[in-house]
Amino acid sequence: MTMDWYGASLTAMDGGYSGETFLVGEDPADQVVLRIYRRNPERAQVDAALLRLLRGIVPVPELIDVRAPDGEAPALLVTGRMDGVPLDRVLRDQPAGLDWEELGLHVGFILARLSGVPFLYPGELRGPDLQLSRDGLPDDLLGFARERRDTARLAAWRESDYDKLVELIDHAEEVSERARAEDGGRTVLVHSDFNPKNILVDPEQSEVVGLLDWEFAHAGSPYADYGNLSRFERGDELAGSAIEAFANFAPSVRDIESRGRAADLWALVELAGRVESNPVCELATTLLLEQARSGNLSAWPWDTARVDPKQPSRVP
Repeated sequence: MTMDWYGASLTAMDGGYSGETFLVGEDPADQVVLRIYRRNPERAQVDAALLRLLRGIVPVPELIDVRAPDGEAPALLVTGRMDGVPLDRVLRDQPAGLDWEELGLHVGFILARLSGVPFLYPGELRGPDLQLSRDGLPDDLLGFARERRDTARLAAWRESDYDKLVELIDHAEEVSERARAEDGGRTVLVHSDFNPKNILVDPEQSEVVGLLDWEFAHAGSPYADYGNLSRFERGDELAGSAIEAFANFAPSVRDIESRGRAADLWALVELAGRVESNPVCELATTLLLEQARSGNLSAWPWDTARVDPKQPSRVP
């Protein structure tokens, strides 16, 4: 979709939940990205602050402008356009010459950089000063699953499968509690949508050149972003290499695979338990069922090490 904005050409872009995202202009050399925040206008200031904070730490878009709501005008954020190819497209196209191990090492280095941005305690980020708030950040996974069991798609699960899920949640909480004890309760910046669609890649150089869409970022577990990355991607070339670099550049982390899976269980329960479904929810349901039935956070129900979240999955 293309439209006009103050005389400039706007082309709708993929991605984003709380905002509408547009590419502004026609000349690639002068294009910028405009995000409009209608559902959560306060988030524009948070995203702008994160871009300021992270400039030079991880590859993020240049912040050009941020505006609060003004009358009928919504909050908006303007950033520079970043060159690069989304990693999900690279995974599908498998370009010749790309060094997957090298790319995985770059991804792991980005994870280590994020885990080096500390916060005092877990919480949502609020305002231009990135103040922490515990409001809105759930901390009871079992209660969260029970609510989805009562009101959403988890109600369709067989009783035996739901009982297995409860056991899996107990196990995940033990893993996470042990991680907190060994890490001293360490809390860091979590991108919280660290998946291939938000990671820009230079296929020729086999490196990460951009990390997009910060609207879910919060203070939390240093293992959460790896769990997100490897939710539907388990290949040794990418996910395995990412673990290697993550451990090397962030030496305080350990047991990354199991702790990442435990941290990502929140997302799987949320996706599988939504009222309305989509292909990603179906994949999450398939994965969560396999984990629950096997009692294994690292269980994998597919024959290949990679599945495409844009494709539907048959739920057993």
